[in-house]
Amino acid sequence: MISENWRNKISNTAQLGGIETSVLDNGAGRGTRIAWINTGTGLRFKVVLDRGMDIADAFYNQHSIAWLSHSGITAPERFSNQGIDWLKTFGGGLLTTCGLTHVGGPESDEFGSRGLHDQVSNIPADLESIIQPDPVAGKMDMSITGRIKQTQVLGPNLEIKRTISATLGEATLRIHDEVINRGNMPAPHMLLYHFNFGWPLVDEGTEIIWQGEWQPREGGINNKIFRDGYEFHKCPSPLEDHNGHGEAVAFINSVPDSSGQCTCGLYNSNIGLALELKYQKTQLPWMTNWQHWGKGEYVTGLEPGTHPPIGQAKAREQKELIILQPAETRSYDIEIEVLESKEKIKEFLKKNNLG
Repeated sequence: MISENWRNKISNTAQLGGIETSVLDNGAGRGTRIAWINTGTGLRFKVVLDRGMDIADAFYNQHSIAWLSHSGITAPERFSNQGIDWLKTFGGGLLTTCGLTHVGGPESDEFGSRGLHDQVSNIPADLESIIQPDPVAGKMDMSITGRIKQTQVLGPNLEIKRTISATLGEATLRIHDEVINRGNMPAPHMLLYHFNFGWPLVDEGTEIIWQGEWQPREGGINNKIFRDGYEFHKCPSPLEDHNGHGEAVAFINSVPDSSGQCTCGLYNSNIGLALELKYQKTQLPWMTNWQHWGKGEYVTGLEPGTHPPIGQAKAREQKELIILQPAETRSYDIEIEVLESKEKIKEFLKKNNLG
C-alpha cells in the first residue's frame, strides 16, 4: 500500500508510479515500443507494445519474477510463423501470448500449415488509450489499451483488444482481452497465456502450486518428472537432461472454487514471496505447467488456456476446437498478485490445500 503521507508533498504523479512509454534504441529490440508500468508498491513491469502487448521484465522490489531468454526482447518478426521459427524470437518474459488460431507445435493439414504457437506475439499493437492515475483527484487506477490484428486477405481475420491495468498501491496487474472475429467467415480460435517465471522467485525448493487432474504431454522426457511419486510441485536444482531440448510438460484440468475462479502460482519461502495467478474456469478451462530446468535456462511456466497446447488439428479431431462466427467475441480475464505479507501467503496456501 502507498502511505497517505504523500498528500501535499509531491508535484508529479510519477513520483508515486504510473505508465511511461519509450522506444528501445539498442540491440535486437532496437525500435521496439515499450511501456513501463509502476504500481508504486515494488511491482513494476514492462509491456512490449510491438510484441502483442506481451510483458517482458517484471520485478517486485529487488526480486525479478519473470524469466528472460538469452535473446530478451527482439523486434517483431511478422512472418516467423513456420516450423519452430517462433523460438528464435521467444524472449520469455512474464507473458508471451500464444494463438489466436493455434497453440502447439508445427503442423499441416487440409486446413493449412501452422507454425509453433501461431503469430499474435509478433504483431505490433495499435494503441487506443493510456490512462494515468490521478491520486490528487482520488483516481488510483491506470491502464493501457491496444488492438492486435492477426489477419490475412482471403483468410482468418481475428483481433484482440487488450487492456492491461493496475492500481497505485496494489501489487497486482490485470489483463482483460476481447477476441473478435472481424472476418466474414467462421474462424478457428485457440489462446494460451504463456507465463514464464524465473530466478529468484523460482529456485530450489520453490513450490509450484496448482490443482486439478493432470496428464503428461506425450513423448520426450515428460514422464521423468510428471509421474506418480515424483515431487514435481517443487523446483529442483538445474538438471543435466534438461540442457538443450530437455523439458517436461503437464496438462492440467484446473479445479475452480465455488465462484468459478481457478488459482495457481508459486511460493518461495526463502525470500518470503509468493505469486498468485487467477483466472475463470469458464474462459480458460486448461492450465499447462512447463518445467525446463536446464543450466542457464531455468524456468517454469504456468499457462492458462482455452486448450492445452495440442494444436489446431488435434483440437478439431477431438471436437474441442473453438469456432468464432463473424462478429463473435470472447472475453478473457487474468489477474496476478504478488504476495509478501504472511497473512496473505497463508491464505493463498490454505486456498490451495497447502496451509
